[in-house]
Amino acid sequence: MLYVTAKDMTDAARIARHLLDRHLIACANIFPVRSIYRWKGKVQDETEAVAICKTRKSVIRKAIAEARKVHSYEVPCIVSYDMGPASAAYGRWIDAETRPSKRT
Repeated sequence: MLYVTAKDMTDAARIARHLLDRHLIACANIFPVRSIYRWKGKVQDETEAVAICKTRKSVIRKAIAEARKVHSYEVPCIVSYDMGPASAAYGRWIDAETRPSKRT
C-alpha cells in the first residue's frame, strides 16, 4: 500500500487519479487528517488529506516516482507499507488493475 499526504482532499484526489489513470494503483481511500510536524524549524499544525492507495509490490517504486512528479509539496510524505493477507478475490482484483499490460 502507498500512503500519501496532500494539502487537501482535492490535491489528494488529483494525485490518486494520476496513479489510477496509469494503472499504478487499483484504488485509493482519501480522508482528512490533522498533521502536526516540524518544518524548517517551526512546529506546524495543519489540516491535510491522506490517500491510502492499494497496489502491487512490483509497481510501488514507479507509483512513488509518479506521485512525486505531480505532488505540490517540496518534501512530500509518500511511503509504502507491505499489505498483509487479503481476500483472494481482492488480491486478484488489485493484480488485474495494476498489471503491466494496462499501464501507459
